[in-house]
Amino acid sequence: MTSTRTLVRRAALATTAVTAALVLAACGGTDHSDTASGGHTSPSTSADATADAAAGAHNDQDVSFAQGMIPHHQQAVQMADMAAGRASSAAVKDLASRIRKAQDPEIRTMSGWLKAWGEDVPSAMPGMDHSGGHSGGSDGSDGSDGSGDMAGMMDQKDMDRMMKASGKAFDTLFLTMMVEHHEGAVEMATAEKAKGQYGPATKLAGDVVTAQTAEIEEMNKLLGKSGS
Repeated sequence: MTSTRTLVRRAALATTAVTAALVLAACGGTDHSDTASGGHTSPSTSADATADAAAGAHNDQDVSFAQGMIPHHQQAVQMADMAAGRASSAAVKDLASRIRKAQDPEIRTMSGWLKAWGEDVPSAMPGMDHSGGHSGGSDGSDGSDGSGDMAGMMDQKDMDRMMKASGKAFDTLFLTMMVEHHEGAVEMATAEKAKGQYGPATKLAGDVVTAQTAEIEEMNKLLGKSGS
């Protein structure tokens, strides 16, 4: 009888010990698994988040802004290039030089964004066929105004008028058209600031608004002087 009770007690103790060991092992395994999983997943999750931030932190407005502003800037650069040989005013030539120096790098920057996003980089717009560095493709190469719905863009007829002008007549044409061109750019940039998501794009848009608003004021003053 005593022997039987002893055996039963030992068996119970053994079962309890085994159960406790299993519980501890399970807890330890869970902790280890969670730690390992947490340690392994964290960097991966972080990398995914970084990739998403680089590729996904933009919206349709950002794409539209870049795709619209690139040809807009290209045309402004072409207009500025004309001033070198056609303008008579040193002030107009200086302004044109500053416009080109500011907008050329911005074209490259926005083209880089579009490539990174897997979006189309626009080709040259109407009037750009006069520039040796660009090929018109289907955009305006037939002489039609493919930019008619883009704020401030000149059509081919306007660009031809500038190509034929020189001296004071060119100065007046350049300033008048560039004021309109800049006003369109400010409108586009203001929309990007309000609706865009990509930080560098909204910052560039803010820079465009600031710089081109100041240039509009400068050009209006030059037009006032030339008309007095």
